[in-house]
Amino acid sequence: MTLLSTSAKAAPPPRRRTRFPLRKEALVGWGFAGPFVAVFALVFLAPIGYALYLSLFRDRLVGGTSFVGLDNYTEAFADARFWEGLARVGLFLLVQVPVMLGIALFVALALDSGRLYGKTFFRVSVFLPYAVPAVVASLIWGFMYGTRFGLVGNVNDAFGITLPDPLSPSLVLASIGNVVTWEFVGYNMLIFYSALKVVPRSLYEAAAIDGAGEWRVVRSVKLPAIRGALVISTIFSIIGSFQLFNEPSILQKLAPNAITSYFTPNLYTYSLSFSGRQHNYAATVAIVMGAVTAVIAYAVQLRGMRKG
Repeated sequence: MTLLSTSAKAAPPPRRRTRFPLRKEALVGWGFAGPFVAVFALVFLAPIGYALYLSLFRDRLVGGTSFVGLDNYTEAFADARFWEGLARVGLFLLVQVPVMLGIALFVALALDSGRLYGKTFFRVSVFLPYAVPAVVASLIWGFMYGTRFGLVGNVNDAFGITLPDPLSPSLVLASIGNVVTWEFVGYNMLIFYSALKVVPRSLYEAAAIDGAGEWRVVRSVKLPAIRGALVISTIFSIIGSFQLFNEPSILQKLAPNAITSYFTPNLYTYSLSFSGRQHNYAATVAIVMGAVTAVIAYAVQLRGMRKG
């Protein structure tokens, strides 16, 4: 008994683990993540912070720049031009996004079916417009929309008819939607097609054994399997709709009476900043639009990824 007690007392105390290896691992981790964090802070967080800073001030003819707190936000929420532009892109989103995603999904399903002749050529042809810059695409379609010098005008002269002016105030939003759809159908098609290619073939075999037809396979197997891709494409499309700028900005020179300086919130922000020299109020409108876009996109994400 004494020997055991002596041995127990003579046993050395447990060695404390050093924290230096953990610190070294943390430093190595930050060494890999540091460049990304630095660039992210420089090109994303810093502009947002600077815009927030600008939105709290206002330039006055007398007194220069002064702190106004939330007065710019109060003015923005009461600005009829801002709300008109926001309502216009909201209508654009509700109509153009479902049409674009529906066409992209149909093309992706047709390519995945294996029954389409010339699948590779067709896939490249549909995706090719995405490689065209938005400015160039707007110029191309703007030329075709022209009633005096473009395709519409040539058709009118050749057949002695009068087609509706695509750049008229009542049709210009639909014409812009056509341009955006032409540009991004291929991009979304590629997302859907890539998601379809990783669906396990065992699901198709099980559906065939159960006697499911093609449309039943699409509805019960393929669409649920690419739900994540559908949600991602929808979120990207929503963000792109609220950021609508290039197409109306280019077409504005061809249809100045139809596309105003506040046609979309982004175009309004640009006009305020570079034409009106109202940098502080432009930053305020940009912050409000960013918040609206983030809230709607997050709501769509929660709804789309909810387990049903």
